Amino acid sequence: MNLNIKNQTFLVCGVTSGFGKATAAHLIAEGAKVIGVARTESALNKLSKEHKEKLIPYCGDLTDTDTVIKIAKIAASSNISGVFINAGGPPAMLFEETELKDWDKAYHQLLRWKVALTQALLPHFKEKQYGKIVYLESASVKQPIDYLILSTSLRLSVVGMMKTLSQEMAGNGITFNMLAPGYHATPAIERLIQKSADQQKISFESAQKNLINQQPTQSIGNPENLASLAAWLLSPLSEFVNGQIYAIEGGTLKGTL
Repeated sequence: MNLNIKNQTFLVCGVTSGFGKATAAHLIAEGAKVIGVARTESALNKLSKEHKEKLIPYCGDLTDTDTVIKIAKIAASSNISGVFINAGGPPAMLFEETELKDWDKAYHQLLRWKVALTQALLPHFKEKQYGKIVYLESASVKQPIDYLILSTSLRLSVVGMMKTLSQEMAGNGITFNMLAPGYHATPAIERLIQKSADQQKISFESAQKNLINQQPTQSIGNPENLASLAAWLLSPLSEFVNGQIYAIEGGTLKGTL
């Protein structure tokens, strides 16, 4: 499918791993350029060599305000058409294991920088009268997932922001949507499996097998397949899609909404 994004530029956060890496690769395969942000310089340099001039690397921590400001300026000067807002989450924990400092850190990891980056990019998109903003969160915004109390709570705040912005910015040519993945083959799922193994006092392999058996599809997701939907939401083809949450979770959600 031709997504009509050839020679357009996109900002992709968390570009060296998981969903960010897969989404960047999909955008580049469609002829787009990517400004890729990540914290690990060695991984970023390796990815940059793979994609050459198609990927503009920026090493920085998005929870740092100065990094957000610099990235927003680079993005605006590059006339980006959209942004994939994505990063890892806090550790898997039970509520009674958490302390207030964990909640403070989760706020910075999952909400504060996304607010700051969205605020910083909006003037560019409003002037352009066009923009695609896609947030990558978790299926836990639809139904709580074991051991993810911090992630679930703060990601629901992003849902509230996204839904409100989809209304406030209507008419400016800017759309806001969200991907809410369930269990996919990413480093994050490995940490969750390990937490489950520790809680149940079983091996990692046993916990992994249990998790797969619990999925209606008897499998976990492929980040590259999710990336195809992310790229579509970032493209002009999604012009009439706004304020939506796409749960990609293999049928594990029990609710009807």
